[in-house]
Amino acid sequence: MPPITVEKSFCTTREAATLLGVSVGTVQLWVESGLLQAWKTSGGHRRVMRDSVEGLLHKKPGAAIGARVVSVTGQRSLRVMVVEDDPSLLRLYETQLARWPLPMELTLMDNAISALLHMGRGGPDLLITDLHMPGMDGFAMLRVLNQSPEMAQTKMVVVSGLDADEVKARGGVPPGVEVLTKPIPFARLLSIAQDLAQRVQH
Repeated sequence: MPPITVEKSFCTTREAATLLGVSVGTVQLWVESGLLQAWKTSGGHRRVMRDSVEGLLHKKPGAAIGARVVSVTGQRSLRVMVVEDDPSLLRLYETQLARWPLPMELTLMDNAISALLHMGRGGPDLLITDLHMPGMDGFAMLRVLNQSPEMAQTKMVVVSGLDADEVKARGGVPPGVEVLTKPIPFARLLSIAQDLAQRVQH
């Protein structure tokens, strides 16, 4: 009779990082933000619940779509991510941003958790996000990202149907995050992207 193996119900932060494909620091940040469930041993070491790790791994991924890339020799593509749960608006972003006269890599995500998981493996230059989303909303996602040193160089922009008073009433957004109101102001977004594109080329 073969020996019975019992799979641990928890893992170390390093094991969780390996499973998720992110850094140990990112796992620690996600634990502190509540995205991953964990506890500390008497020696002060974190143990992450395997169920919460698998929950992230099996989370329905957002669509990763490469927009039209304008090849410019010697220039790095601007990495842009859009997080929006409305499929029609996501398609609108895809259509409009593909027309931008910039070398660009566009990633579209339909939920905040998939976006965080993707960004844990490398942040975009420009993040455009909605605030009102099911599950983890944009407010919570921005708070997590604001604590991440890896995201310090990412320009974060909110495009929301909420007005300034509603945003403030729900806790506001981190300093430096620009808040724009819907309908989506594509001209302003393009201006932001062009400024960033000039910076990443130098």
